[in-house]
Amino acid sequence: MAKTMQPQELIDSAVVDPTGHKLGKVGTVYLADATHQPEWITVKTGLFGSKESFVPLSGAHADQDGVHVRVDKEAVSDAPRIEADGHLSQEESAQLYKHYGLPMPRTSPDGRMDDRAQGRGTQGQGTGRGGTGRGKAGMDAGTGKSDQDTEHTMTRSEERLNVGTEQVETGHVRLRKYVVTEEQQVTVPVSHEEVRVEREPITGASGGKAEIAEDEQEVVLHAEKPVVSKETVAVERARLKTETVTEDQTVSGKVRKEQFEVTDDEGKHRKS
Repeated sequence: MAKTMQPQELIDSAVVDPTGHKLGKVGTVYLADATHQPEWITVKTGLFGSKESFVPLSGAHADQDGVHVRVDKEAVSDAPRIEADGHLSQEESAQLYKHYGLPMPRTSPDGRMDDRAQGRGTQGQGTGRGGTGRGKAGMDAGTGKSDQDTEHTMTRSEERLNVGTEQVETGHVRLRKYVVTEEQQVTVPVSHEEVRVEREPITGASGGKAEIAEDEQEVVLHAEKPVVSKETVAVERARLKTETVTEDQTVSGKVRKEQFEVTDDEGKHRKS
């Protein structure tokens, strides 16, 4: 890699292919025996990271947004399914090298790969449980002396559920307005003029001299009538807002774990 990183710094980092697609997160880091540097990683894919695929770190580099590898999403999806149990056999390693088109590392006289992540992986999240990835059952790098001369050890592993959340679209909401026509009745007072005849008597002193003749008077009558006009006014404003509601959901999944069983010469079994 362009920058030497500790396995703990790789754990849970995003893995990005050359086209910018995020493949998942780093689940396990495998170290090369010769350099003790990260050589392989497993990428957690699927729902809640339920699957792990091996990805080579050859030519990869680390950036702020994650680990950029040189293999694409399709190659990782089609990679051989190998159990990420902290150990790669020679056959499993050969399958991975062949699948990704990588040259096989040189083999040392004792039959071990010089540059392969031969022995153990560094597993965990955050700080990276599992140490440097060297198992007690292997050979001591400095002396070549087997630990089996003094003790016999076996590692017990178990699966754990890693539960997270992801944001998905659940639907769309649209706000629109439409026009409807309705009948309205409004009562408005109107007035009009009417003719009324008023009479008053004329006395002899005030009447003066009268003549008999025809006469005609014309009076113009007025009336109000309703006049209807329309205007458009704003009466209400509506807006769409989203709010986050948190609720608890229970998820379940099956996990496997290993158990120790001790058997003596008499065939008696004792689980631990």
